[in-house]
Amino acid sequence: MARTPALDRWSLILAGGDGTRLQELTRLITGKPIPKQYCKLVGGRSLLEATLDRTRHFAPRERTLVVFNRDHVDLARDQLCLLPAENQLAQLGNRDTGPGLLFSLLHLARRSQSATVAVFPSDHYVSDDRAFVAHVEQAARIVTRLPNKIVLLGIRPDYCEPGYGYIETAEPLPDGADFAGAFHVAAFHEKPGPDTVTHLLRRGGLWNSFVMVFRLERMLGLLQRMVASDFERMKAIHARSRISAAAYRQLAAWNFSHRILARVPEHLVVLRVEDIAWSDWGTPEAIERTFATLKQTPPWRAAPQLAHPLTAAA
Repeated sequence: MARTPALDRWSLILAGGDGTRLQELTRLITGKPIPKQYCKLVGGRSLLEATLDRTRHFAPRERTLVVFNRDHVDLARDQLCLLPAENQLAQLGNRDTGPGLLFSLLHLARRSQSATVAVFPSDHYVSDDRAFVAHVEQAARIVTRLPNKIVLLGIRPDYCEPGYGYIETAEPLPDGADFAGAFHVAAFHEKPGPDTVTHLLRRGGLWNSFVMVFRLERMLGLLQRMVASDFERMKAIHARSRISAAAYRQLAAWNFSHRILARVPEHLVVLRVEDIAWSDWGTPEAIERTFATLKQTPPWRAAPQLAHPLTAAA
């Protein structure tokens, strides 16, 4: 069984979102509308703290990067106190997932040219951390065997959700322990319409968890080719001794799934994740659905301020 050298592994946690869709809920819990990744929605940890605990099973803290929005620096620093300061990357604004990833990967390239990177959103619910990271480990082994591939973790859907990205599977990878449950990708659909979702579910389509593993040099090469102008602008920003907020604000905002993943299915592999409850917790309804599945009452339901079901912000 091929293994990824442990010293080459890095975790990258994306925590730059503003969390506007859950402002009502986070205000209810904390007294102010903070991004959901900093909020303790369940248990004694925030979603960011839970993600940090999860990723330590893949790479140690000294090889874990967290990228966040400078507007939330006080919240971030308080929850990242155990992470080395040089691994706390403050973006000068939220420019969506594309620039957030590019900003972080160019930083990492100065520290490790041979890294295998696992990307983790900071604000998702996962029922079993060790089992989930075992899939990330397998994805890393696939990348060792197929270094030109980007391996996505795909979740088997249990209901129709047009708000997610969907991965349409093609033929399975060859037999072998490292390739069990892994497929080539026929197409990537970012937030398709209901009719397309129904079609994809019938064909065994998977939700995109946005957890992915790749070789750093491979991803940077792909980004340099596909978003050349954005790549050069970000390189220029990194080259300055002091990053300019004005220069960062001039960067175009773009979504990594839509602009990159949806355009390169031939470069993708999807690893199917089963028997693990997962949700992106992107809406109040998604959170309520998870608690209903767990047969638990959300702790905030006892709050007298909430006399009606939560709804997402418009």
